[in-house]
Amino acid sequence: MASLADKTCVPCKGGVLPLKGEELAAIHRQLPEFAHWNVVEEHHLVRSYKFPDFKTALAFVNRVGALAEEQGHHPDILLAWGKVEITIWTHKVNGLTESDFILAAKIEGIEGIG
Repeated sequence: MASLADKTCVPCKGGVLPLKGEELAAIHRQLPEFAHWNVVEEHHLVRSYKFPDFKTALAFVNRVGALAEEQGHHPDILLAWGKVEITIWTHKVNGLTESDFILAAKIEGIEGIG
């Protein structure tokens, strides 16, 4: 079975149900660093990263932005001095899909994360 990071995000056109219950828990456990990604109310994923300064945090945000464009799946990104918070969910289904976990896994693969 391919890892989440090896897969590609699939644009959601709606009409699918968001992940819930054990199905959601099982895919969450497949994430690298899954304990750092919080599933909030079975609706969205959130993770915070710490950096030594603003410049390093901004560089990370730019890499996440490039990855999001490549995947066609765009997280909410909060940038602060020494901190980046990423929030991911699929707006079309108002919840989580496999693509959200794929994007999170790919973000974990970015070099230089804090």
